[in-house]
Amino acid sequence: MNIHHLELFYHVAQHGGISAAVRHMPYGVQQPAVSSQIRLLENDLGVKLFERQPFRLTAEGEELLAFAKPFFENVDAVGARLGRRTGVQIRIGGSEWVLRNYLPGIIRRVKRIHPGLRMSMCTGFQPQMEALLRDDKLDLAVSTALLARSAPGLRRMPLVRIPLVLQVHKSSRLRSATELWASRRIAEPLISSVPAPDNVFQKGLKRLGVAWRPSVEATSLELVTRYVADRQGIGVNVAMPELSRHPLVRVLPLEGFDPVEIIAIWRGEPGAVVRAVIEESQRYVRETWPEYAVAGNLP
Repeated sequence: MNIHHLELFYHVAQHGGISAAVRHMPYGVQQPAVSSQIRLLENDLGVKLFERQPFRLTAEGEELLAFAKPFFENVDAVGARLGRRTGVQIRIGGSEWVLRNYLPGIIRRVKRIHPGLRMSMCTGFQPQMEALLRDDKLDLAVSTALLARSAPGLRRMPLVRIPLVLQVHKSSRLRSATELWASRRIAEPLISSVPAPDNVFQKGLKRLGVAWRPSVEATSLELVTRYVADRQGIGVNVAMPELSRHPLVRVLPLEGFDPVEIIAIWRGEPGAVVRAVIEESQRYVRETWPEYAVAGNLP
């Protein structure tokens, strides 16, 4: 027997059908692929394993499930035991400013539960992170949301929604964003960090009927603040003091603009370490920015 086909059969039998199995599979796989591989398994064995409508295991399916079930039900437990001996690993990807500024505190908490935790990281934005998750090169991504939906087989959960702000130099006469929108033409250069805050900001400008494209595209939110402090223009940033505050910079609220959303993305059922990182991220957000935290429950 093909062992992968046997694993798919196990999930189908456990969840009572192919469509239900696809929804709960611990990795991304499409329903037609499961159906075709189950048929291959039945052809190899020369027996029918279950009735499709309504779902019911045949006698041969019951026998095969009894054989496969003890192995697949103990995979995670054996992995956990081995992991406790050598230290478990997690591969995390996400936005540079998230990984640099906030992940260290979260991982410190997770290590209380998994003392031997080993971690590798890579930076990027949501589309790149989702491609790595689908290719099983990442276990979890914590990223700013750029896409309204994630790819099939991936799950997501919002962690925090952060308002946008404008930044001007302390010497500026500007006291509110509405003063800018009243101008026929905004002469000040716009400094932004691509892509998430700028994407959200541009959508808000479009609703106002204002055209204002970036003149300076910084590689980080911290750089936006520095360039504003250096009188290079007006910056768009997020309302996190550690990123947007500077002794030479004044922060102006942006009313009527959507917030920037940070999400956790993973594939299939979250393992113990992925679950721990997401739960500690939620706890960290609730404690640090309670006004921006988003309530959510893991499956």
